[in-house]
Amino acid sequence: MSHFTRVRTTLRDADLLAAALAAVGLPSVETHDEPQTLYGYQGDARPERAEVIVRRRHIGRQSNDLGFRRRGDGAFEAIISGYDRSRFDQAWLAGLNRAYGHAAALRYAEDNGYEIDSDVVGENGERRLVLRRYT
Repeated sequence: MSHFTRVRTTLRDADLLAAALAAVGLPSVETHDEPQTLYGYQGDARPERAEVIVRRRHIGRQSNDLGFRRRGDGAFEAIISGYDRSRFDQAWLAGLNRAYGHAAALRYAEDNGYEIDSDVVGENGERRLVLRRYT
């Protein structure tokens, strides 16, 4: 039985979280209104439940489901197995946060009449997004 770690995040929007997960290489994401069961690497049901889930079959044969459970304050916490923690570590979570911010900026642009003038990632990994208002 694998131990699961819960990691608090500031991420609050399930659709933006799904877009961010796709941007960091996990495009097969389930989103649910109610928490669903997470499964271990042997296909066994776990006691952990989550609203945003990447199933183990989309991660790796020996992996467990990766979940994000909504907390009482509205933010998600990541539920990551001890086995998968080497891949989904703090650096990965930082990248997920950056991808979430980018997805949020793109949504804001679309919702508020902006178009993307440029969207460039520099050699150092820093992203520069320039928006232009529709005229």
